[in-house]
Amino acid sequence: MTRFRSNLAAAAVFVSLLAPLSPAAVAQTRQETLRAVSGGTINSLDPTLLGATRESIAFGLNTYDRLVSFATRREDGRLVFDLDHFRGELAESFSVSPDGLTLTFKLRPDATFHDGTPVTVQDVKWSLDRAVLAKSSAASQLASGSLTKPDQFVVVDDRTFQVKLPKADRLAMGNLATPFARIINSTLARAHATEDDPWANEWLKTHDAGGGAYEVERFAPGQQVVLRRFEAWKNGPDGKLPWFKRVIVQVVPEASTRATLLERGDADLSIDLQTPDVIAIEQRGKLKVVSNPQINAFTFLAFNGTRAPWDSVKLRQAVAAALPYDAMFQASLYGRGRKLYGADWTDAPPTPRFPQPMPVRPDAARAKALLAEAGFATGFKTTLAYSVGSAATLEPVAALVKEALSAIGIEVEVRKLADAQLASMETDKSFDMLLDGSAAYLPSTDYFFRIFYQGQTRWNFGGWNEPEIATLTAQARFETDPATYDRLAMRMIARAAAQEPIVLLWQPNLEAVMDPSIDGFTYWYHRQTDYRDLFRR
Repeated sequence: MTRFRSNLAAAAVFVSLLAPLSPAAVAQTRQETLRAVSGGTINSLDPTLLGATRESIAFGLNTYDRLVSFATRREDGRLVFDLDHFRGELAESFSVSPDGLTLTFKLRPDATFHDGTPVTVQDVKWSLDRAVLAKSSAASQLASGSLTKPDQFVVVDDRTFQVKLPKADRLAMGNLATPFARIINSTLARAHATEDDPWANEWLKTHDAGGGAYEVERFAPGQQVVLRRFEAWKNGPDGKLPWFKRVIVQVVPEASTRATLLERGDADLSIDLQTPDVIAIEQRGKLKVVSNPQINAFTFLAFNGTRAPWDSVKLRQAVAAALPYDAMFQASLYGRGRKLYGADWTDAPPTPRFPQPMPVRPDAARAKALLAEAGFATGFKTTLAYSVGSAATLEPVAALVKEALSAIGIEVEVRKLADAQLASMETDKSFDMLLDGSAAYLPSTDYFFRIFYQGQTRWNFGGWNEPEIATLTAQARFETDPATYDRLAMRMIARAAAQEPIVLLWQPNLEAVMDPSIDGFTYWYHRQTDYRDLFRR
């Protein structure tokens, strides 16, 4: 079967899957229904459960509310989330005490869950208790904002709720705006708890107990989710309902098939097409493409600094000077993204924001000189690993790294590994060099450095443990003076540039391809779609 016919067959299957909807769904006009196609699967309705996919995590934002949400701002004409500002969601109002130790939230009086039950402060208390106590991914995330114990979550009266902090943590409010702090209908969830599962994890994995803008009409794990608008929702900006009455998300593994569905008008939106398909679609001009650099993500080359020879700063600097950055960027992403290399600064960065372009660029003479200073004038042999799952974007990069390092005497064996195998190597630091990408939920500079540049964790990809960085991040986390925080952040960035534990390469674009009638797409930290933002012109 040709690719074209294969795509048509898959498209027909997709359309047929939309037919067995409820009578109410069939009655909805095409105008009021958003049809999205996804390469990733929605495997859980509980975004906090271990193993929930990123697609599942994003679904939590559409079906559950939190006390607060990030505000949005415009960046280069595009809508993106604003890390530094918040708006109320379930909270009608909120405030921070002068010492930063008490966050106070006043609940909306008319908020309800999908079953009509009023949202109460007891629901908030149970939900946040669950977040820090249940076996899930929520506890570790919320801990990054000093949210760790149930006794920090205090019911003041029927509408007032407080969060108590041991120190004025900069990321406490931000963590309350993530899917990990969603507010659950506790009465409904507790009715399905058991002695072995006191937080109803198993039931919540496949059932809706929220009060968000959309409620789940149908959930076929790994295949399809159908959402219908919750008509009693009042927790959005200005109390407005989302524009779309129904959202259908179909899992379509083949990127080329997703592209075909969009171009035929059988789907409205996809955010995970292959770059060549996106470029071709743009050139044909029939669909809209909204490209956002993933401002909290980064692609990188890591050196295993926990062992020789990569514990040598000069060796790491030599490799950084040998890389053909522009050629790698073009080969990987066709230049679609934001470069994190080629900056002109030397001693201090121009901004405390991170990631930002770092002062690395190709310089073969410098690379050879540094290699000799590191004691490897005649070169050596090493390995470079990347995952099968990232092969489409990283395989050509690996080939260019191999070629560039060969030119200065370093012989590289490239290893393409299963995703799980690469993750294991990252955890136990059994690699030499590796190519990978990651992202931070809360792109605050101290958070980035706490997660990716220190500690005995998988995420400290370079195995870098510099005492000064530990001191700086500990101080910055609780620093309330903006000028002092900026100074600490800029010092962290300068130290990373000087020692090169990892080489930042670029931030890939999130490419949202949609029908020309769709508008309002916003880039969010979870790098998925917030269906509440979208509307049809």
